[in-house]
Amino acid sequence: MGETRRLRVDMLARVEGEGAVDIEIDDGRVTCARLSIFEPPRLFEAFLRGRAAEEAPDITARICGICPVAYQMSSVNAIESIYGLDPGPEIRALRRLLYCGEYIESHALHMVLLHAPDFLGFEDGLAMAAEHGEIVKRALFVKKTGNTLMSVVAGREVHPINVRVGGFYRAPRHAELAAMQPAIARARDDMVAILRWAGNFTYPDLEQDWELVALRHPAEYPLIDGRIASTGGIDIPFTAFDEEFEEVHHPHSTSLYGRVKSRGTYLTGPLARYALNYECLPPHIQALAKEVGLGPVCRNPYKSILVRGIETVYACEEALRIIGAYREPTPASVPYTPCAGVGAWATEAPRGMLWHRYEVDGEGTILNARIVPPTAQNQAAIDADVLAMANRHVKESDTALQLACETAVRNHDPCISCSCHFLKLNVTRR
Repeated sequence: MGETRRLRVDMLARVEGEGAVDIEIDDGRVTCARLSIFEPPRLFEAFLRGRAAEEAPDITARICGICPVAYQMSSVNAIESIYGLDPGPEIRALRRLLYCGEYIESHALHMVLLHAPDFLGFEDGLAMAAEHGEIVKRALFVKKTGNTLMSVVAGREVHPINVRVGGFYRAPRHAELAAMQPAIARARDDMVAILRWAGNFTYPDLEQDWELVALRHPAEYPLIDGRIASTGGIDIPFTAFDEEFEEVHHPHSTSLYGRVKSRGTYLTGPLARYALNYECLPPHIQALAKEVGLGPVCRNPYKSILVRGIETVYACEEALRIIGAYREPTPASVPYTPCAGVGAWATEAPRGMLWHRYEVDGEGTILNARIVPPTAQNQAAIDADVLAMANRHVKESDTALQLACETAVRNHDPCISCSCHFLKLNVTRR
């Protein structure tokens, strides 16, 4: 008889939120490997019922301190779709610029401080800084630039306060945005250097044939609009999400599991965006992707760090383009009249597609709300990655097995709610 053991990582480090990993090994074979999300339900959908629709962007922004813009953009566009409201191209461009700031700060944080230590054998980003201080300094500057851009456009960098139904409370002046251009250009160059550094990592050979799901736009790399598309042939408007997708509950997790109704597990996030929208990247960014070892499609979750770098370079250049063409919207928001209806919208959070649906009465009061975040959609794929890596490392020590499984989770940058800092490991041997 082989050894039977149970390994539990009680608290994942270097992820945003509270989760654990459970591994069960019977007779030398992995029989269970899964990400367990145990953070208490936060009930934001219930909080929204009975509130004015205009409050949704500010309330939902509190769901996440790392990607609040994603929640604001999905909610504000969903509400505006109910009211038949089109704020115009200037406001759309400004919202896209705000989203660029979130991509810049979120990807820089994950790539260097949370993810890169796994490839280089360091416990965390602070330990890595002793040997790679210049890279860490570059990453911190990139992140600071993204945060500052969010503050200039939306009032503050965490839980921005300037987004409203119809537009913005205040449009930034052209001079305020122009003053950001040198820092954004430097952040772009720093990210190119970080990307080339990461291109030299040794990556495990793990190709997963998931159905990839993301927004697709005919003319631009998608951030705030498009259609829901997949490598399996899905091509639907936001309102048809429930026709193709469903959420199911598993007893071990407080997060629902997303699945394609007819086919099961799918993956959203940078790998999906990149595969479905590669042709929308400028030729010189495509060339940079090739330089670091990426083709038009990447199915290796470990190489998601490279795709995030490509997206950050793109976000910097897109921010520079928008600022260069910026025309201050006057007024900063357009008027509207509340009406009853149902609306849905999805945008591309750094971690993947984020879908919102609202039902509103004639006075503009929210009757029902539903939010499907990226991590819930990706949880089944993460479980499968953990299982694959656990089987590869099953004969190794608990420490090595733990690191392999944690890394498989961190590949996807799961945003459970907010960072946790300590890890406790329990191993039961029978």
